[in-house]
Amino acid sequence: MPSVGAAGRGRVAVWENVGVTTIAPATRPLQIGALTLDAPVVLAPMAGITNTAFRRLCREYGAGLYISEMITTRALVERNATTMRLITHHESETPRSIQLYGVDPATVGAAVKLLVDEDRADHIDMNFGCPVPKVTRKGGGAALPWKKDLFADIVTQAVRNAGDVPVTVKMRKGIDDDHLTYLDAARTAERAGVSAIALHARTAAEFYSGSADWSAIARLKDEIRSVPVLGNGDIWSADDAVRMMAETGCDGVVVGRGCLGRPWLFGDLARTLGGEDAAYGEPVDATLGFVARAFRRHAELLVEFFEDEDRGCRDIRKHVAWYFKGYPVGGELRAQLATVSSLDEIDALLATLDLDAPYPGAAAEGQRGRAGTPKRPALPDGWLDSREIPADESCALADAELEHSGG
Repeated sequence: MPSVGAAGRGRVAVWENVGVTTIAPATRPLQIGALTLDAPVVLAPMAGITNTAFRRLCREYGAGLYISEMITTRALVERNATTMRLITHHESETPRSIQLYGVDPATVGAAVKLLVDEDRADHIDMNFGCPVPKVTRKGGGAALPWKKDLFADIVTQAVRNAGDVPVTVKMRKGIDDDHLTYLDAARTAERAGVSAIALHARTAAEFYSGSADWSAIARLKDEIRSVPVLGNGDIWSADDAVRMMAETGCDGVVVGRGCLGRPWLFGDLARTLGGEDAAYGEPVDATLGFVARAFRRHAELLVEFFEDEDRGCRDIRKHVAWYFKGYPVGGELRAQLATVSSLDEIDALLATLDLDAPYPGAAAEGQRGRAGTPKRPALPDGWLDSREIPADESCALADAELEHSGG
């Protein structure tokens, strides 16, 4: 099992042969269609988080694939102004990756065609993992793969209209432990021609609670052989990523909440998984000064993204607790950082910190972001009665196209 230093410091993994499944992720680039990623690492879409600013920041530290916030296909086809802004990448972003969410095959096909015809994406991911009740109550997100034919039609339309642009799918295990869908859905997606399959190893009922079931990722990897299988769930450090790949045999990892307030995690991952010749900078010594500079850079990129200093600074407020988790930053100062409205104000507040304060170790590690508790999934009436969907219910699914987390 690999031995690594503190993940927050980004120490490179040292391999020790102790009889576990023998893999060498440090020598395994990830191939997704025609795309070759130097590190088998993917940034998971997160609503309100993975905008251009955050993707650029993560990319500055590491390597891999950085996916946009979830984009609804209906809004894209209708050319909603906010949606068109969200699919616009900075010139430094390559490859360009967009996650789409849709419930109508024709609309999904039209959205994919728009992206391809207008050369707006190098990779398209399809979301089937959102557990938010407002989505699943309408049959969308993690509830949708239960309807086998609808799922197949959506994925087929996406692949057919994508041409040479690789299409991948991200899903959950299923609705709950009694209604698992991931193996059937993965086989369907594989037949439809997707280029990779990612599994968040929780059900919709689990939301983000408890521990991800990595054994499900291993079962999926055993089932799917023609395309890469990516694992998602509870990757809080580079050590976790190595362990997931060793235990499950998956081809890469998808990182969501683990990088909140810690974009340099992608540097840790690139150095650990990106190959012997990878050059992704020196291991990080995450002093408070280092973290403060990352926070300031994030705010600067948000201001550039929104083209509005006040709005960019308002957006950085939600990141304060994540960045300074475990560090000696008092409650009053945290409250002040959570009300900033200008970069000068941020600079003045950060200047009051003890920037030489060392990395705090375990206090800065572990889970971050939402977790919650298990809950009974909200579903349309009679949704579980059949795996087919009546024709007269198809239109009602359109209400599921709301802006929510990528799951």
